[in-house]
Amino acid sequence: MSNYHIKHLEEYWQVYRRSVRNPENFWEEIAEEHFLWRKRWDKVLSWDFSKPEVKWYEGAQLNITENCIDRHLATRADKTAILFEPNDPAEATQHITYRQLYERVCRFANVLAEQGVGKGDRVCIYLPMIPELAVSLLACARLGAVHSVVFAGFSATALATRINDCDCKLVICSDGSYRGSKTIDLKAIVDKALEECPGVETSLVVKRTGGQVTMQGGRDKWLQPLLDAADAQRDATIVDAEDPLFVLYTSGSTGKPKGMVHTTGGYMVYTAYTFKNAFQYRENDVYWCTADIGWITGHSYIVYGPLANGATTVMFEGVPSYPDYGRFWEIVEKHKVTQFYTAPTAIRALAKENLDFVNKHDLSSLKVLGTVGEPINEEAWHWYNENVGKKNSPIIDTWWQTETGGIMISPIPYSTPTIPTFATLPMPGIQPVLMDENGKEIKGNGVEGRLAIKFPWPSIARTIYGNHERYRDTYFSAYPGTYFTGDGALRDAVGYYRITGRVDDVIIVSGHNLGTAPIEDAINEHPAVAESAIVGYPHDIKGNALYGYVTLKETGEGRDQDNLRNEINQLITDRIGPIAKLQKIQFTAGLPKTRSGKIMRRILRKIAGKDTSNLGDISTLLNPEVVQAIMDESLA
Repeated sequence: MSNYHIKHLEEYWQVYRRSVRNPENFWEEIAEEHFLWRKRWDKVLSWDFSKPEVKWYEGAQLNITENCIDRHLATRADKTAILFEPNDPAEATQHITYRQLYERVCRFANVLAEQGVGKGDRVCIYLPMIPELAVSLLACARLGAVHSVVFAGFSATALATRINDCDCKLVICSDGSYRGSKTIDLKAIVDKALEECPGVETSLVVKRTGGQVTMQGGRDKWLQPLLDAADAQRDATIVDAEDPLFVLYTSGSTGKPKGMVHTTGGYMVYTAYTFKNAFQYRENDVYWCTADIGWITGHSYIVYGPLANGATTVMFEGVPSYPDYGRFWEIVEKHKVTQFYTAPTAIRALAKENLDFVNKHDLSSLKVLGTVGEPINEEAWHWYNENVGKKNSPIIDTWWQTETGGIMISPIPYSTPTIPTFATLPMPGIQPVLMDENGKEIKGNGVEGRLAIKFPWPSIARTIYGNHERYRDTYFSAYPGTYFTGDGALRDAVGYYRITGRVDDVIIVSGHNLGTAPIEDAINEHPAVAESAIVGYPHDIKGNALYGYVTLKETGEGRDQDNLRNEINQLITDRIGPIAKLQKIQFTAGLPKTRSGKIMRRILRKIAGKDTSNLGDISTLLNPEVVQAIMDESLA
């Protein structure tokens, strides 16, 4: 029996039990039946979480683009692989077939090779959501080069940090981007970043907006003329299953962002398997994930997972509010989208608008609705279920991370009975455990703890680029012998999981993980600031928003506090990007600290969330009087 397509709950349990009883056999069978390998593996799995070291399909050889493109050409050459929907609805949709995608990827790979990119080289990609973004990932993979995509909303400083951290030799960017009614000058951001990046030899520039840009001689080259001159054939470079496919940065709770390294074979198998099952994909479906490829969701569930299944995957350049709040639903109707995967933030924003934006569109093609980025709250779940799915399309509330590479806990549509706010059951092969604060596993149901995973899965990140010790300390030191997710969770009476939020200093804002330390570092650069603390607090659209408590070096100097707030947010925008701006800034005479000098963020979180009825014992603080002052100021 093939266990690739799970169709009902009884079958899920059969498959799940098999997958945890003998994981090697389970993942070997899937890898054998559904993929093209140039050389078979010598060993399915070797692992040791104490080092930590994980290897899947060791000794196997392949190229992921042969699995995502070449092998479909015999049967799906004229099928749409990528359906590109531009920002402006007046601009034509592009239907890129598998044959056209093959030629575009080969041409792009040939251009990269001419620019000196080879196997193992790192390439930074800083592009808006245009077809060249997906093509550039695949072109790197075709050469065995390692792509590092940076979301095109990050600042020049954040971009430079990521380019330098993994020593990229080439950058792919564009003249600009469209975002709703705005045109953004991306090339100027890249130019500023490259002032700090001596290792970058070449910058390839996609023409998207036609805006005026400065081209630096010898470094900057327009991409299109090079593509026009390139050959439309390119043999795929064969790599080992454990060779890196990409580096993708995620916010750390401390210090600089972490470059998560994902390798080729296991990542391919897991993203393809989970895509097929989580979305119940069938041959003529039209699948749409609204994420940006700058995040892991876009890597796994716009590019690699769908294309490995020969799917039609929609790429959308725009925003849900332009030209009006019906844009998502207009696209669903226009392309008869069958699976729709978006963030709770987008759902909450759309739910605040007039229902006519939804109701005037025919959404009857929808079969599966998904959410990603953070747990979906109950109110948004019901709105989504009733108004978008019309109570006919199951909602899969998927839990996973940049580090996990693919969906870890999720309902399987039409198989798993869903409950609002619950991610429900682990995907086959995933072995979650709840741990208490003393590192002991909490057994049984109806319990709450910290979520860890006790056995490796094929798409687990293998390391942090250039810093394996940080990888071990961050994910494998809290509960030895397990991967610690950083999330809290509860397991209900029937064994369903509900994610209760981060237990470290990472705040999820609009589905983006933002570490507090880099934001505080940026604020503290302001000459007037003595120290700062960032916490999250509930926000009806973003899920969480950022609240900054800022202590100034001199109080009572008559400074314009509104100006200061603007300057602080500008610093954050410059260092990290506008996604990290603070919603509220409160100036304080001091911050509550333990006697060892640690800021008590737990208390600050409660004050920010207006939950001050039980602050716990504050008498042991170094400065308990500060707490009342902060509470009084927050109400002022």
